[in-house]
Amino acid sequence: MKSVGVGIGALVALAAIPAYAQGSVTVMCGVQEEWCKAMVVAFEKKTGIGVAMTRKSAGEALAQIRAEAANPKIDIWWGSSGDPHLQAAEEGLSVAYESGQMKDLQSWAESQYKQSQGRSVGVYAGALGFVYNTEMLAKRGIQPPKCWADLLRPEFKGEIQMPNPNSSGGAYTAVATLVQIFGEDAGFDYLKKLNESINQYTKSGAAPAAAVARGETLVGISWVNDSVIQKVNKFPVEISTPCEGTGYEIGSMSILKGAKNLEAAKKFYDFALTPEAQDYGATNFQMTPSNKQSVLPPAAPKFEDVRLIDYNFQKYGMAEERKRLLSRWDAEIKSAAN
Repeated sequence: MKSVGVGIGALVALAAIPAYAQGSVTVMCGVQEEWCKAMVVAFEKKTGIGVAMTRKSAGEALAQIRAEAANPKIDIWWGSSGDPHLQAAEEGLSVAYESGQMKDLQSWAESQYKQSQGRSVGVYAGALGFVYNTEMLAKRGIQPPKCWADLLRPEFKGEIQMPNPNSSGGAYTAVATLVQIFGEDAGFDYLKKLNESINQYTKSGAAPAAAVARGETLVGISWVNDSVIQKVNKFPVEISTPCEGTGYEIGSMSILKGAKNLEAAKKFYDFALTPEAQDYGATNFQMTPSNKQSVLPPAAPKFEDVRLIDYNFQKYGMAEERKRLLSRWDAEIKSAAN
């Protein structure tokens, strides 16, 4: 993926103070690969602490963390939607930590912190929406989707991509959003109808936006920021957010219980909440940063322009509720897709 704005070199330049080697830290990264790499380089430059970084989507990350609970190989989990971080906190897989940066964070980042009893904190936020290929729609004379209901129009049959909620935090947010808008049974009835229009359930949340940009599908259900990246990079795409309302994520961070490099993990945690670290994600990946001192780029989506639902993180961020909804999705939607 082509990046825009601040490059990795610029982020590294922010950490100009020479540092001596001070150990290492293992990080599970839930954002884009380039962003993961930029954070590694900048943190190592600033602190001298070596970073072993693994990138996995939200569902895969949580599964690994659960599997390794008795002997953790990861010190800190940075990125991915807030719901699985809340589940990790609920299951005792993460530990409480209060950073000195807390006083500078947005209220939604503090809310994640309080809800998790200090075991997780918000790093960035993003809304769920639609991305569509303007050239392909114009060629076929199709009006773009503006509402969830529009995705069920016959002209979109077999022309939509969305992520798999078992692996993607964004897709789980979509399922939970539809359940909250329409009610659970009606929400799953909608998902069954939508399944007829899905040509692929992708592994990651960013994949549908990239596929739309390449002209591989007409429409994608994706995080708005992932879609804006494609637009900023001059692909023929536009973005809309559902008229009925949409859910959003609080991309989060957690230090894992049993971290073998706890002090280094705390330093990474503190660094990730600074404006210097967050400005890179905001500029290059159009994320809404949690630090109030960070600057939101002009192209980045503004929450006040989106009809956000009152997303119930307390309920839908809990492990049993997620497990129950995913089991129902597997039984009613995934089975029909196979």
